[in-house]
Amino acid sequence: MVFDAPPAAPTHSWMPISPCSTGCVQPADAAGMARVVGRGLRLAGLLASYPAAHVLTPAGRRERLQREYARGVLRSCGIELRVIDNRGDGAEVAGRDARLGAPGAGVLVVAGHIGWSDVVVLAAVQPLSFVARADLIDWPMLGGLARLMRIIPIERERLRALPGVVAQIAERLAAGERVAAFPEGTTWCGRAYGKLRPALFQAAVDTGTPVQPIRLRYLDAHGERCTAPGFVGDDTFATSARRVLRSRGIIAEIVLEPVQDPGTDRRDLARRCEELMRTPDLTDGARAALTAATMHLADAVARSAQPEKV
Repeated sequence: MVFDAPPAAPTHSWMPISPCSTGCVQPADAAGMARVVGRGLRLAGLLASYPAAHVLTPAGRRERLQREYARGVLRSCGIELRVIDNRGDGAEVAGRDARLGAPGAGVLVVAGHIGWSDVVVLAAVQPLSFVARADLIDWPMLGGLARLMRIIPIERERLRALPGVVAQIAERLAAGERVAAFPEGTTWCGRAYGKLRPALFQAAVDTGTPVQPIRLRYLDAHGERCTAPGFVGDDTFATSARRVLRSRGIIAEIVLEPVQDPGTDRRDLARRCEELMRTPDLTDGARAALTAATMHLADAVARSAQPEKV
């Protein structure tokens, strides 16, 4: 069983990397020890009971069960969920029945990637299949959920395996399923972020499936960006989980941006989604400067990883 698995390290020059480190991650307001223990017990109970509940629940009601369990996991972690719907005329806070696509219709959901809690946050809006790191199924607590959520495993260290992952996504989209992916390809701290890689968007182009861009961020009790849920640098799942359980006042905010037609060009599709996901942040000059600096550093690291020409 993998417990102290850190974020994947780059093994080839095309592998997405993030310059964010554990130095980027700042704890949120601390919860009392009694509260932390209570959270841990509730979380253990939820995760232990879910497999049996899943089997005993009729198929037609499992989606609701999955969503309620995901919300229970968030509450046990002390994370409040906030959903804002920008798909209509003006933004409004979405109710408990926000939907990511029409029933029975495939949709590719794309979001930025901050930490392991992103999967739970998106599932709390509506159950999805996920494209996730292959070793997630071996993780404690989340591994069992990952198997039941039918993750599509991706090994970012194996570039040759990428076409097979795209084909699996396309197959599920064509079958009318909702699939979530994190096109940055790795986790960032939540204050800075990376570019959306276009490869996974090809599945939407091939199947003519609409894409739902999502702006995901974590806030603290004061309404400021919170990096406590980040899973970066030398972080392990164990240290990240402890940090989240010991925090209080974290809000996971999801903004549903207008759905995008896939078109015929995956790079254009990735660009359109990226603009929707990032534009509000780019109005903040300081944050834009931070992002530019971190992306420049990421490019420099990527260049240094390329083998020298003989």
